[in-house]
Order: sequence, then C-alpha cells, then structure tokens
Amino acid sequence: MYDYNQKPDLNITPLVDIMLVLLAILMVTAPVIEFEEPINLPKGSASKQIQAVKKIDIVVTKNRKVLINKKRYDLENFSDNFLLFAKGKDRKTPIHIRAEKSLIYDDIMHVLKSVKEAGFYKVALITDG
Repeated sequence: MYDYNQKPDLNITPLVDIMLVLLAILMVTAPVIEFEEPINLPKGSASKQIQAVKKIDIVVTKNRKVLINKKRYDLENFSDNFLLFAKGKDRKTPIHIRAEKSLIYDDIMHVLKSVKEAGFYKVALITDG
C-alpha cells in the first residue's frame, strides 16, 4: 500500500552531470572566441589584396578609439602610444590602417601622420572593395 505522507526524493545527479559537461565545454571554447568590433569601411578599387606575413593592423572605430593589433587606445593619445609601441619594431613592417567611414578626415590624417613620424613608410589605407 502506498503511503501518501511520504515525500518523493528528487534525484539531481543527471542535472549536475549535464551542467558539468556544459561548464567543461564553455571553459574549452571561451578562450578561442575573439571579439571583433564591426566597422564600416569605405568602398575602394577592386585591386588585388595585399597578403603580408608580418604586419601591424591599426583600426579606428566610430567612437574614436584606436586599436593597434587589437590593443585599445584613445585617439588623443595615439601619437605617444604608437611611439612606445613602435620601439624595437622594424620600420619596413607594413602597416594597414582601417577606419570607420563616418569619421572626419582630420582623425585619419592624425593617425597617418603619427605613423609616418614614427618612421614607417609602408602604410596602406584599407578599403572595402
């Protein structure tokens, strides 16, 4: 005969097993995920793409933040930060500058001037096209 006053036991072992598996998957995949900030590039000519083995990427976002090889700086302090970044770097290293097309011309020229003053002469403005 069944006793109606007895409380049922809740078996949470399968739930814990599933959560541990999901946690392990998350821990393995989290370091691999890279966040990239989307920017609108201006249209350019459909010339051949340059493939460089070793290059420096500079990205200027629409909120005037500069990323040098994915490390974030303010546009106002870019000149000093780039000089510190460039210490010990080969001046023949190609530099690719990508910038949001809604930025004003002066912001892009500030970045380009700072790169040129640091001694780099292989500088390219990358467009979408």
